[in-house]
Amino acid sequence: MRLFVAVLPPPPRLAELGVAVDELRALPGADRLRWAGRDDWHLTLAFLGEVDEALLPDLHARLARAAHRTPPFELRLHGGGRFGDKVLWAGVAGAIDALRLLAERSDAAARRAGVAMEEHRRYHPHLTLARSRTGADLHPYVDALTPFEGTAWQTEELVLVRSRLPVSGVPGEVPRYEVVGRWGLGK
Repeated sequence: MRLFVAVLPPPPRLAELGVAVDELRALPGADRLRWAGRDDWHLTLAFLGEVDEALLPDLHARLARAAHRTPPFELRLHGGGRFGDKVLWAGVAGAIDALRLLAERSDAAARRAGVAMEEHRRYHPHLTLARSRTGADLHPYVDALTPFEGTAWQTEELVLVRSRLPVSGVPGEVPRYEVVGRWGLGK
């Protein structure tokens, strides 16, 4: 199964971001971007890719330890940015060092459980909003997101999410996400 480890911002914080994204979607050219579904907005900590189900018990135990060793911390959605001309994202502020540590612990938990991970890269906290297959000028969207300041929330949970990729071939179809594990931070 295709998995990733994440933090899920609470619905009221996502609703605040949704108001800002509605304004972005009204900008010229927004219809040429593939917008992520709001129900699927998350902060990825570690992308695990395809994971053999036999590894799940050890992975769950190791993620539980990672969550237990990490006390709750405060975050807020803040501004935005882009990865080249392909990905538009909302930024994150607050206890970024704690978020990075949780990402490192999640990555290490997966590796120790035997998950074949991609080459390790420095964690860059973000929430993906839209993608462009061919490349787009994302500067107007980033500029519009710059003043966005979401309300802070207490991050209290680590989740393991299954990603089911589209199989129908219908244009515009997006992956479906399903939480398959939850662990309270500091518990």
